[in-house]
Amino acid sequence: MRALKIAATGMSAQQMRVETISQNLANMNTTGYNARRAEFADLHYQQMAQPGTISSANGSVLPTGIQLGLGVRPTSVSVQLAQGSLSNTGGDLDFAIEGAGYFEVSLPSGQSAYTRDGGLKRSADGEIVTSDGHQVVPGITIPDDARSLSVNAQGEIYAYFTDRVEPEFLGQFTVANFSNSKGLEAIGGNLFLETNASGPAFVNTPGLDGAGTLRQGYLEDSTVDAVREVTELIEAQRGYELNAKVITAADQMLSATAQIR
Repeated sequence: MRALKIAATGMSAQQMRVETISQNLANMNTTGYNARRAEFADLHYQQMAQPGTISSANGSVLPTGIQLGLGVRPTSVSVQLAQGSLSNTGGDLDFAIEGAGYFEVSLPSGQSAYTRDGGLKRSADGEIVTSDGHQVVPGITIPDDARSLSVNAQGEIYAYFTDRVEPEFLGQFTVANFSNSKGLEAIGGNLFLETNASGPAFVNTPGLDGAGTLRQGYLEDSTVDAVREVTELIEAQRGYELNAKVITAADQMLSATAQIR
């Protein structure tokens, strides 16, 4: 009874789809989060009668054949890359990337990670770090007596002081791009790692060679559309129920077969 196994793969697929939707809804307020979509493909086919084979002595050819599918399988959970809307926060260390690109941060292991979460902080040593304390590359230190900060679209950061008229140049943020940003590995904390699928990082000055520009005092909102997610949740739930009905029907057929005297 193939229907039992086929319906089981369908229920598993819809369950993965619901899990992906729940992840999106859970992160609908996460800064810089891009929605995910579960993608599927049909499984192998059992060739009961292959199309194009000779079916009789006179040489007639089967036009379609008999191909029985064996269910569905997940192929990927891909990131739907899109620019989120920008929310005005007014914070000196809040930055949004307008366009493509990621901030590069240095993990405690020395490995580089990448993020679009521009809600940066100032450490006890004056370094600009992420909310989890990872240093933003290149390392920029804010003087203790700095009154305020200013960052232009090209990522140049200046500090203003009470006893000076001219600002002090502290450094310049960079933006990393990838040939295939969907191939990045998500590790949590709004961080991604470079993989063979993403290709190496191309570090550029903001605004050059396709890199996005920076907006100080803004944060990028999540791209999750709650209405769309709820609609897809209902579809996934109905798909799960239909596959469950197939299992029930197959079970009743097996039961009828077993009761034959």
